[in-house]
Amino acid sequence: MFAAAGIASHSQASSEFANTDPLVLPVAQIGAPMLYNRNSEIFGEGEDAEYLYQVVSGAVRTYKILSDGRRQIGAFYLPGDIFGLEIGTAHQLSAEAICNATVSAIKRSSLSDLARDDIKITHALLALTARELQRAQKHVLLLVRNAQERVASFLLEMVDRTAGAGSIDLPMSRQDIADYLGLTIETVSRTLTLLEDQAAIALTSARRVKLTNMRELRKLDS
Repeated sequence: MFAAAGIASHSQASSEFANTDPLVLPVAQIGAPMLYNRNSEIFGEGEDAEYLYQVVSGAVRTYKILSDGRRQIGAFYLPGDIFGLEIGTAHQLSAEAICNATVSAIKRSSLSDLARDDIKITHALLALTARELQRAQKHVLLLVRNAQERVASFLLEMVDRTAGAGSIDLPMSRQDIADYLGLTIETVSRTLTLLEDQAAIALTSARRVKLTNMRELRKLDS
């Protein structure tokens, strides 16, 4: 499972976390931190779901290749986020590092043992399950909206998740964004340009976006 560049030091993995969620700490402190190069696979669809993962640095995408060859991205995970939680015994999606990333992993069986001794971890697991369900529901609803609404909602989500204070450096490419939003890369690029023309955003570089009119963006997201 660990087809990675190497093993990160235990202290390095723990020092990069500010999150004090009782679920986060076991993954960061007990889990094995691994380095993954850009586009390296962390796990594949159909593989045994033996581990739970947490992003230490970088970013991760989960995705599925559809029968016609298209890629549908299910979610993006940023530092502090936990992923790989499955109801069954196999992964339903594949996971890759978007950029060079450090990911910590803990065996599900080890986490279950901890949960038996600590009710806070049990509650955190339930909360994580609820968050993943909410994320999936929101994503499904997003895919039926128009392109401008989808892109506005995505940008607001990224700002909220990164505490970017109105500016964000997106680790993912426009193709990633398109595959997440169910759009073509051309539509994503046109929509970003349109939002910039409307003074809702400013594209200060290929990956850096400044949200200049939050009110207009939230109106599109309502």
